[in-house]
Amino acid sequence: MQLTVCESTTMSEAEVMEAPRASGFLESSCGAGNSAASLDDVESSEEESTGEREEEVGASNEVTSSTRTTEVSAERALNTQTVNVQRPNSLSVPSAAEPGLWTSQGDAEVKLRIEDSGLAAEPPLTVNQMFTRAVERFGNYTALGWKEGDQQKTLTYKEYYQACRTAAKSFLKLGLQRYHGVGILGFNSAEWFIADIGAILAGGFAVGIYTTNSPETCQYVVENCKANIIVVENHKQLQKILQFEDKLPHLKAIVQYKDALKEKRPNLYTWAEFMELGRDEPDAPLDAIISSQKPNQCCTLIYTSGTTGLSKGVMLSHDNLTWTALSTGHHVRLTDADQAQEVVVSYLPLSHIAAQMVDIWVTMRVGGATYFAQPDALKGTLVNTLKEVRPTAFMGVPRVWEKMQESMKSVGAKSSTVRRKVAAWAKDVGLHTNLTKMNQNGAGRTPISYHIAKKLVFKKVRKALGLDRCYRCYTGAAPITKDTLEFFLSLDIPLYELYGMSESTGPHTISLPDAFRLTSCGVELPGCKTKLHKPDKEGNGEICFWGRHVFMGYLNMPENTEQALDAEGWLHSGDLGKHDQNGFLFITGRIKELIITAGGENVPPVPIEDKVKEAVPLISNAMLIGDKRKFLSMLLTVKCQVNPDSGEPQDELSADAVEFCRKLGSNATRVSDIAGGRDRAINAAIQEGINRVNENATSNAQRIQKWIVLDRDFSIGGGELGPTMKLKRPVVVKMYKEQIENFYKELPTPTTPDNPLPPK
Repeated sequence: MQLTVCESTTMSEAEVMEAPRASGFLESSCGAGNSAASLDDVESSEEESTGEREEEVGASNEVTSSTRTTEVSAERALNTQTVNVQRPNSLSVPSAAEPGLWTSQGDAEVKLRIEDSGLAAEPPLTVNQMFTRAVERFGNYTALGWKEGDQQKTLTYKEYYQACRTAAKSFLKLGLQRYHGVGILGFNSAEWFIADIGAILAGGFAVGIYTTNSPETCQYVVENCKANIIVVENHKQLQKILQFEDKLPHLKAIVQYKDALKEKRPNLYTWAEFMELGRDEPDAPLDAIISSQKPNQCCTLIYTSGTTGLSKGVMLSHDNLTWTALSTGHHVRLTDADQAQEVVVSYLPLSHIAAQMVDIWVTMRVGGATYFAQPDALKGTLVNTLKEVRPTAFMGVPRVWEKMQESMKSVGAKSSTVRRKVAAWAKDVGLHTNLTKMNQNGAGRTPISYHIAKKLVFKKVRKALGLDRCYRCYTGAAPITKDTLEFFLSLDIPLYELYGMSESTGPHTISLPDAFRLTSCGVELPGCKTKLHKPDKEGNGEICFWGRHVFMGYLNMPENTEQALDAEGWLHSGDLGKHDQNGFLFITGRIKELIITAGGENVPPVPIEDKVKEAVPLISNAMLIGDKRKFLSMLLTVKCQVNPDSGEPQDELSADAVEFCRKLGSNATRVSDIAGGRDRAINAAIQEGINRVNENATSNAQRIQKWIVLDRDFSIGGGELGPTMKLKRPVVVKMYKEQIENFYKELPTPTTPDNPLPPK
């Protein structure tokens, strides 16, 4: 018997549920919803459409979810007086007869959180329905673009959709079963997109796998989603899979989409061979599967990042993807292709929901074009792609913006005196003008000096970066410093912060040109709600989400799902935040990251770390230590050059770091010249900066008593940073255990001008 699709005009198949009324512990969040609803008349730059909270990897290498888990440290944070975030009871297990708000079963359905009005009342769509609508409206527009050598290749929306259908038929011919995974392991490409959507159309789960994952982590993901097929980029990624291929009972085939095969193996296909399998297959079997799909069923798994095999499979429904794409595009005022086509560059890991939402789903919703960067984009070629493509919207994780900032400072330092003076004047004008506009929500006149600065400096800078027609520059997935935000704002390039997580299908709040504040992540998307659970006297509470973007549950993990969702269906983020008087959301910490000193004081580490990096521009990474300790200490790394091939930090200092040293009278050119207290001038400068931070500390317990400069910077390859450059604190604690223990064996670092040196 063939099931019928959940039509866009009815919800007879997919269950719906209204949001709970805010009362008692469900009090509304300071009017943020009204703030989001009242945003009008946006200028030409808007905010990024997706950001996720990366996972922390435990000292035991256990990967934990972005949502709250029952760790001892979290429990202690929950029970403190400063931040009381004890939550209501979790959701009860839904009965088998009626879908509930969540499930941990891959083949189950959930109630959709459809409301009576607004965007949350829009009829739900499957991925196929959204895609076919895009083909009907934008069929001949460019959908995907990439370079092969010096040649530019493109696919129109019609060609793109047909390629996805062919891939779906090939998957079915290879034996893809309903609700089984298709793992995709490789850099962004047209083949990645086609495999992803092809898997969904064929009734499987699209499962992105981080290219930086170890073979063991890849094995866990593939086993957890019962993958029938794995799509790899090249021989290097293939070798990871071959290490455990014989341990995968569900695996039926492997497809390699780049480079020639170095060896012939049974059930190993090139991309051309794979696509040929389905080319002449009949449409009827695929159409039957597509017709049976419902918006409230799972179609994609996002695995929380980590280094071992205990990450969680975040189940996202068709409606999660299609509705979030609708709400995001509406919020940031993207234009449909028949008016003016949006253009984005795909380079962030597609196993991350941020990249998927921006590059695949939001872009599809408006008929935009996605162009693929080169695999070495983050090693220096990204700017070349930006110059060629000239995107209309661009998203960068904080480290991308920081690298741009460092590079521009380095180039500027080599300019003539006159050029440096003109640039400094223009930046002063740009920062003052944009801060004024920000405080007036985009209103007000711009001074003549701004227009002069724009012509002399700002336009040239944008063109040099490939951002000359990009007025939607976003940052998300990890915290960004105020220094970097102000640097780009001074160049007339506002960076709009966003906030969300895998479990919210990416974005929950996004800043806008006429509604943003420095260090705020904006206001929530239309149709979404925010609640601050158990706020303290300063207004800091756990940030909770409600909306059609909230995930279905964790695959095969009912207990973890219950921990993430409370009795009313609110998603608990595990993040601490507060609203200002205008409803802008500010992230103030993370429950699991909170340092609780031996004296019982809660210390959020990120604000202190950011202040140290701002006070001492030489610092690349800073990590605060002090949980269950008598005082705070800090691990520091300094800015250095990076190997363009491996991405590994080198011993040579970066150009701006060398310049910083010269101004202090230091001849240091290497990290090893500074690390461990070897350079007195640098040590004194670092201590002076920390002293300034300590002077503004909210209490004595939040003062940094000791610090040390490590021998190398943090990196993804080194294990200290996650795929989106977020600090993996438990891993760092384990790696530098000896240095940390030494902090607490000796007297605190003297902070007097007479003796500024830290212990070696």
